[in-house]
Amino acid sequence: MYNELKEGSMHQLYESMGISDKVYQYGEKTLEKLKNRFAQIDQMAEFNQLKVVKAMQDCRVSEACLLGTTGYGYNDIGRDTLEEVYASVFHTESALVRPQITCGTHALALALMSNLRPGDELLSPVGKPYDTLEEVIGIRESKGSLKEYGISYKQVDLLADGSFDWEGIKAAIHEKTKLVTIQRSKGYQTRPTFSVAQIGKLISFIKSIKPDVICMVDNCYGEFTEAIEPTDVGADMCVGSLIKNPGGGLAPIGGYIVGKKECVENAAYRLTSPGLGKEVGASLSVLPSFYQGLFLAPTVTAGALKGAIFAANLYENLGFKVVPDGSVDRHDIIQAIEFGTPEGLIAFCEGIQYAAPVDSFVTPEPWDMPGYDSQVIMAAGAFVSGSSIELSADGPLKPPYAVYFQGGLTWQHAKFGILKSLQRCIDRGVISDI
Repeated sequence: MYNELKEGSMHQLYESMGISDKVYQYGEKTLEKLKNRFAQIDQMAEFNQLKVVKAMQDCRVSEACLLGTTGYGYNDIGRDTLEEVYASVFHTESALVRPQITCGTHALALALMSNLRPGDELLSPVGKPYDTLEEVIGIRESKGSLKEYGISYKQVDLLADGSFDWEGIKAAIHEKTKLVTIQRSKGYQTRPTFSVAQIGKLISFIKSIKPDVICMVDNCYGEFTEAIEPTDVGADMCVGSLIKNPGGGLAPIGGYIVGKKECVENAAYRLTSPGLGKEVGASLSVLPSFYQGLFLAPTVTAGALKGAIFAANLYENLGFKVVPDGSVDRHDIIQAIEFGTPEGLIAFCEGIQYAAPVDSFVTPEPWDMPGYDSQVIMAAGAFVSGSSIELSADGPLKPPYAVYFQGGLTWQHAKFGILKSLQRCIDRGVISDI
């Protein structure tokens, strides 16, 4: 029965959904070579799944934790227990996990603005940060930026091979350097994502020069891709979004900050009010999705990793530059593919959109998205708007016209989306043959 399904009905169903025989067979041939890699990902998912379950059990998560609160949110047992769970998973002193944190950029801005003071300097030793942080910092002028509050910024670019400029970093650290921000994932760049081990080495080097500096890691897209997190290797704070990996596709909003107690408390007082901090902030009705999303996150992340590796191998074999390449270890769920033309970028995103369970009939178009310095095209037919742990792809319309693919709540959907993107590229003439 299984063989009949695989060789007959499965193939026919893909064809009925717009995937040609040639594209389907190319995908199956690519998958044959990935069995061992996928087995390793499943093993990592098992480890992280048990880590999450143990944290929930150790923190005595109960049915009462799922009920939520309204109004001020005083004595919200579910909210407070969830933050204990996050602190346990990330091995930190404290955690702030709130629906009032609207997105990853908000979480990062909150962590920065609450732990920096006028006269301090922020250092990025990994080059330019993600586009939306440019206005937070004041690299691009914006109301309420760190620059407006007298906080300066210094940047040390990566070397040509993507490695850290150790001498440049050492020279950049001085008495005003208060906080170092380390972006784990690539953003809209085609540099490698940093492993937790690399981040640990960088933090150790920085603290050997200035022990009291705060090291913050933008952990977006990296959670549960490895057995350890940056807080296990010296990060004072880790920051991320719940509509990415840790929300498991269920969290409808939210962000987190985990780390040293003082750093997290500073963020809590900035989020709410001096004197109130973590004591207020009603959880409303989101707690079940926050808990269950975290529970599912290791498995969902594993499916997204498989999709990224599949896409890398599929397009690399066709001669496209992919970052990371198809054979290296993965440290986040994002896959960059350089098309070199706007037509390739647009066609890929159209394919992803046409594979979506929501708004599959919509054709994505480039637009002037707030926070970016060029037009951006985004494809995402998601159950949660903007959720990039769901199957999605986007990219700025500027050279090298790279698309950034991520997500997929299940591996099976990620596979279909990637095949659909390839089919669209062929149909649009971006790719002539496979």
